[in-house]
Amino acid sequence: MPAARLLPTEEAIDLIALTREIVADQIAPVVSAYEESGEFPRESFKTLGRAGLLGLPYSEAYGGGAQPYEVYLQALEEIASGWPSVGVAASVHTLSAFGLAEFGTEEQRAMLMPGILGGELLGAYCLSEPHAGSDPAAMTTRATRDGDDYVIRGAKAWTTSGGNADYYTVMARTSEERNGISCFIVDGGSAGLSADAPERKMGLHGSSTATMRFDDVRVPASRRIGEEGDGLGIALASLDAGRLGIAAVAVGTAQAALDVALQYARQRETFGVPIVEHQGLAFLLADMEASVQSARATYLAAARLKDAGLPFTREASVAKLIATDNAMRVTTDAVQVLGGYGYTRDFPVERHMRDAKVMQIFEGTNQIQRVVISRSMIKDPAAVLRSA
Repeated sequence: MPAARLLPTEEAIDLIALTREIVADQIAPVVSAYEESGEFPRESFKTLGRAGLLGLPYSEAYGGGAQPYEVYLQALEEIASGWPSVGVAASVHTLSAFGLAEFGTEEQRAMLMPGILGGELLGAYCLSEPHAGSDPAAMTTRATRDGDDYVIRGAKAWTTSGGNADYYTVMARTSEERNGISCFIVDGGSAGLSADAPERKMGLHGSSTATMRFDDVRVPASRRIGEEGDGLGIALASLDAGRLGIAAVAVGTAQAALDVALQYARQRETFGVPIVEHQGLAFLLADMEASVQSARATYLAAARLKDAGLPFTREASVAKLIATDNAMRVTTDAVQVLGGYGYTRDFPVERHMRDAKVMQIFEGTNQIQRVVISRSMIKDPAAVLRSA
């Protein structure tokens, strides 16, 4: 288990305790079966929704928890520590609602947010395309105005919960300008909307990832979020928050692997003593603990900037970079601690290692995070000093 944490309120303390209880009693026991079968765990999302854990950072007016991001992220970390597949999908669900919550009209929010925050409507996020992943402005999916509707044609790749979501937050081109992109909420059952077969992935087998096909999908103009051309700004703002979600998921994954490694090292004996008492292994575990704690501190620092209404784009990229790189390192070391057993499916650390890898890739690869960070430093070098 993680070291003691400083949470801002008694309510937050109770919330994290509730999350741990739900994960231990209702989520963790079914992980192995779902990961083995690849079945989508919809019931787990309903469980989280009924407990109020899918709407934590959003307004109470629509059924949300009105929690600061630093609390929401720690709850998300707990979910991911029990099941990274569900943690990732829960993070993307929160991301899918961001544009609606921040840029939608009051009528749009009143109609859609209660179902989203209560878990009745599971969301997905459609931004990346087969040839426009790290460069969203290069997308070719197009939304053409036709009377009171838009008609969307194109394809969106790497959609988390693709084929299982109830709605999709879709970015599509509405003009020839490079930034002429708009944002739409598309019902999952829309005519012309289909999902390819799920990708056969290294990890996160309980989370479906699919290319979504838009073949003349009609979307009412009332489902456009913001004005025409606002989509890229909405997408980039969403990604800042989404990267913090993935950072928290990565920390939860690393923490789970560390917990298994430490328990094993206490029980396994060589030369008459538990292997944890051998300095070489003890130091490795200490480095793993330092990695987990430093990654957690980094995402919390960024979240507190967000909660204070301060710029946090650079810090979100730093958190995503540090947390996911550290998760890959910690899960790999956990396999090493268990030796041959770590390489088998008898212990979950091999799954944690497979799950951690993609976290260095999605929500912007870690190479892209370095681009974001370095450009920010070049543009505003004084901010480096102010943040020190």
